[in-house]
Amino acid sequence: MATKIKTVFFCQSCGYESSKWMGQCPGCREWNTFVEETVKPVTKASAGKTSGNGGGDFAKPVSLSEIEMKDEDRADTHIGELNRVLGGGLVQGSLILVGGDPGIGKSTLLLQVAGNLSGDKKDVLYISGEESLRQIKLRANRLGSFSESLKFLCETNLSNIEEAIIRTKPSVIIIDSIQTMVNESVSSAPGSVSQVRESTSVLMRIAKSMNISVFIVGHVTKEGQVAGPRVLEHMVDTVLYFEGDRHASYRILRAVKNRFGSTNEIGVFEMQEKGLVEVTNPSEFMLDGRPEGASGSIVTCSVEGTRPILIEVQALVTHTNFGFPRRQANGTDYNRVNLLMAVLEKRIGLQLGDFDAYINLAGGMKVAEPSLDLGICLAIISSFKNKPISDDVVAFGEVGLSGEVRAVNMAQSRVQEAKKLGFKTCIVPKALESSLKQAYKGIEIIGVSSVSDAMKLL
Repeated sequence: MATKIKTVFFCQSCGYESSKWMGQCPGCREWNTFVEETVKPVTKASAGKTSGNGGGDFAKPVSLSEIEMKDEDRADTHIGELNRVLGGGLVQGSLILVGGDPGIGKSTLLLQVAGNLSGDKKDVLYISGEESLRQIKLRANRLGSFSESLKFLCETNLSNIEEAIIRTKPSVIIIDSIQTMVNESVSSAPGSVSQVRESTSVLMRIAKSMNISVFIVGHVTKEGQVAGPRVLEHMVDTVLYFEGDRHASYRILRAVKNRFGSTNEIGVFEMQEKGLVEVTNPSEFMLDGRPEGASGSIVTCSVEGTRPILIEVQALVTHTNFGFPRRQANGTDYNRVNLLMAVLEKRIGLQLGDFDAYINLAGGMKVAEPSLDLGICLAIISSFKNKPISDDVVAFGEVGLSGEVRAVNMAQSRVQEAKKLGFKTCIVPKALESSLKQAYKGIEIIGVSSVSDAMKLL
């Protein structure tokens, strides 16, 4: 008897499955995202079995005392910023998804990782579904020399890829990209919801059963999310995102999910002719080229994970030529800037109703941390009064609706970073003043309880 073909509808945004087409997805509330796809029915024989039970037909439950524990085997990628984001190195048998805009440097970074791991006598298999072998070699020649233990394969058929993996038995696999992979058991086109989900499932089985570390490159949508079903991010162990403008030199690698480490760490890279180069001191990199004696400029400190980063906040306040003043924020939350400007008008009488205001975080950083509030307020006041702030001053603190300056976390790390880069004065919340003065003697600590107190220091 012929197998009956089953037709279902998938949401291209979140992967929600339905037996009929719907205008709005019940899962993500997006409109017109359902597409029709055919799936292969699962037989009862295969549904009741599982691989990984030593050849048994059914899974056998075990008690907590029967589970053996061992230390995670981490491999050094020889890229310190990547090791930091991964939580200390590459975990054996992990499945890692790397996403980012086109041209941001995903393939470049993974090719560098492949070269470093192959230099440690690890067998690495680089599988590309987008580039030919000659195209890969052109990029490899620009990055440097590679070991013979690094092998390349241009293939999109997962059956052929699985056979190659079983035959070569590599330690690390790089898939570039998951949207080009084709699973023959799924009749839909490459890059569809079903293909991405099923292809990732096959790669996950390979990673866990053969204890192979697998990197997956994922394309992103115009909203910046990985293309395909949302379940893709749930299936993998780690999700890394590349951020930054591909036309600029800096790149930021951020972990949004990590089963083997923190999700708060970031790695900073600079794109150069020979590939991505680590930026070991992001604060110095972000402050490079800062103007001296300019009004509307102050340095503040943000914390990404455990790493403090000094950032220059720039403000430009000027008379508006229209009846409605313009507000613009680059690198920080636009609504937060409007809120802080309302606080300045209400609490200290700064008349900004007839002024345009432009806020920018120099270096292209994107920060949403409230510790930047005090720096933004001081930059606006400095530009409004056309009065420069001393170049050796750092300010951080959260500003409330009453104009009060509240304490922030990891204050000692922030002051330590400012002291390391040669700053002489640090404006901090009043609640932190005494403890910071006791800890740091080589830098002047000034505590303020409100924005009006901070304004008097200008």
